[in-house]
Amino acid sequence: MLYYQDNDVLIRNMAPGDAAIFTEGEIAQGWNASVDKYEMRLRDQAAGACVSLTAEYQGNPAGYVNVYREVKEGPFAGLGLPIIVDFGVLQKYQRRGIGSKLMDAAEQIASRYADSVCLGVGLHNGYGSAQRMYVKRGYIPDGSGVWYNGRPCTPYDTIYTNDDDLVLFLSKKLK
Repeated sequence: MLYYQDNDVLIRNMAPGDAAIFTEGEIAQGWNASVDKYEMRLRDQAAGACVSLTAEYQGNPAGYVNVYREVKEGPFAGLGLPIIVDFGVLQKYQRRGIGSKLMDAAEQIASRYADSVCLGVGLHNGYGSAQRMYVKRGYIPDGSGVWYNGRPCTPYDTIYTNDDDLVLFLSKKLK
């Protein structure tokens, strides 16, 4: 399905061939990447649990995002809200508006399921651009604090690692 198109950017459902392209692109930029993540998103999409989007820039897969119908863990679990998961734009395609267009499409899809949407964002500097974008788009922290591996962090505890699993949850009213 096609969600957006202009002269440079096209947003569509993720296809099987995208998995290897994104994995190779992320490895090339020094990330710890595995095709398994994308294959899982494709299986979830086939099962109707999510919509997985790919943004193409001038015909090349450049970014991705997934919208799950319902949150399974974290502070929004069981509230019937959709969640935006695993958003990324390959570095060589950043600063072209691709991420904003992907988020527009993701929020439009999420609005089919509920009046609000949520997401979790990592806290290390690798997520800095995403953190800034989410705030500019109107996402606000839920107030439950920082989470690690699906559980809220205990104040003043020192056992957490500032890795991809240390997140802050945010939400946005869509309607």
